[in-house]
Amino acid sequence: MTDLPPTNDPGEGQVLPGEGHPQQTGRRSFDHWFGEEGRNGFIHRSWMRSQGFSEEAFDGRPVIGICNTWSELTPCNAHLRRVADAVKRGVWQAGGFPLEFPVMSLGETLLRPTAMLFRNLLSMDVEESLRGNPLDGAVLLTGCDKTTPGSIMGAASVDLPTLVVTGGPMLNGKFRGCDIGSGTAVWRFTQDLNAGRMSPEDFAAAEAGQSRSNGHCMTMGTASTMACMAESLGLQLTGGAAIPAVDSRRYVIAQKSGQRIVEMVKEDLKLSDILTRDAFANAVRANAAIGGSTNFVIHLLAIAGRVGVDITLDDIDEWARGVPWLVDLQPSGKYLMEDFYYAGGLPAVLKEIEPLLKTDAITVTGKSIGENIANAERIEAVIPGGTADQTYAVIRPVGDPLGSGAGTAVLKGNLAPDGAVIKQSAASERLSQHRGKALVFSSIEEYDKAVDDPDLDVDEDTVLVLQNAGPRGYPGMPEVGNMTIPRKLAEVGIDDMVRISDARMSGTAYGTVVLHVTPEAAVGGPLALVRTGDWIELDVPARRLHLDVPEEELEKRRADWQPPAPPSDRGWARLYVDHVTQANQGCDLDFLVGRTGSSVARQSH
Repeated sequence: MTDLPPTNDPGEGQVLPGEGHPQQTGRRSFDHWFGEEGRNGFIHRSWMRSQGFSEEAFDGRPVIGICNTWSELTPCNAHLRRVADAVKRGVWQAGGFPLEFPVMSLGETLLRPTAMLFRNLLSMDVEESLRGNPLDGAVLLTGCDKTTPGSIMGAASVDLPTLVVTGGPMLNGKFRGCDIGSGTAVWRFTQDLNAGRMSPEDFAAAEAGQSRSNGHCMTMGTASTMACMAESLGLQLTGGAAIPAVDSRRYVIAQKSGQRIVEMVKEDLKLSDILTRDAFANAVRANAAIGGSTNFVIHLLAIAGRVGVDITLDDIDEWARGVPWLVDLQPSGKYLMEDFYYAGGLPAVLKEIEPLLKTDAITVTGKSIGENIANAERIEAVIPGGTADQTYAVIRPVGDPLGSGAGTAVLKGNLAPDGAVIKQSAASERLSQHRGKALVFSSIEEYDKAVDDPDLDVDEDTVLVLQNAGPRGYPGMPEVGNMTIPRKLAEVGIDDMVRISDARMSGTAYGTVVLHVTPEAAVGGPLALVRTGDWIELDVPARRLHLDVPEEELEKRRADWQPPAPPSDRGWARLYVDHVTQANQGCDLDFLVGRTGSSVARQSH
């Protein structure tokens, strides 16, 4: 018999005074918590009984953690308490024991300086909560932008059987008889207000009509993109991404998710079984077809890093090239997520691009993604007031796409040696190949002060450059890359310009906006060396971003460059700045990359 380790440093499986005999069933919740005898078993079961659970709850059935990002400070997720109740019904029906717990919630609309600063903190919350508690599987309840990737990252590092339930999009916004999209309408109406094309009264009326139900943004912004990412990766039940938050079918699929996670535990179907290289390739191609957010790139890279799958920006660019753009949704198109659901949702899109997919990739259903979409159907809607043959297509057929290769493009050059991205479907074709003089701002505050200046030295060919808005420089890489068009240009009808930064932009935004320039300015990347008046060349088809300044001059500027002062010397911001990776690596913390697993820690009593 192998000697046990010293009693002051017990290993997994060691029996200590007050414990029973672990490893009886192979189920961590029973073997290390609820099935124990003696003192510790008494503690674990007795305090849980205070909530009214009977002894059957501790009989070895799968214990399912419902990881909830509900918060009234996160409007997109404010209904997730009810979604959790639906999941619990499903868990009980399937013979499991559901236990709901809160984790940090990240609301894009309120949280400063940016929700992205805290995505990795949420992932740590999820990871440690799952590993440290008597759980055999998990359901992640998410919605707003960073809650989906942050929760998946944390769960991936633990690698228990896990299933995602997103909260669903809001109903379509309404203003003067027209549908308006969350976020997208804000950017457009703000420019109209600045240009005098919209009255303050109409601006206020649009505000009142934009967000009229529970749910996340109903454009193909980052929240909707993340929901589609979860489904295309195989982490969400088929069709779950697009169901509106207030549709009863949202609660049906939540209940079915509760049933399914119990079966996943019995099958020992873990995240590492699902999150393969093929699954990531499928997600990239799906994102290109739906015209998804550029934020997809950073979050996908971070998730891949957690499960140990080597994905690069070059892989993402290669996988997205040539994929037909099929979904006609704002900010790149006309319609909204409610319409997308009625048109067949993501399964219909995946069916259209099926020849491009790795169809044998396994999913949380226990079946392959090809099997999941076998009966998917693209539905064209009848134009209101029209005849049966007068239809419109929210999802275009693969033979008649909105465009080809319109997904996120990865740019490289001497201005972005490690890469930058641009959302082609949201950019102006006339600006996809452009040469212009830079107008440089060292902070977004500096730009905001200048944007309304009638004497600002800017024209439609100017390239607006924003520095120090990257992961370390801000900190947290905020959504400020889609800088507002200067008022003097907006007033004469200019609605797009080339904009370049190390920031991100909201997935609801649009324009010829180059983002995630890496390395960022705050670490001395070439972006920090750009000066007003420099010539910059953008060539999206050639994937090139070039600063037309002699190397000798850049070396002089580099020698004179001084790093900015750290934004904080304490707390989470300090830890983040000291350890965050660059955008091309997913902006994770360097010490969080990879999996630690679900091993059970030492006793607490």
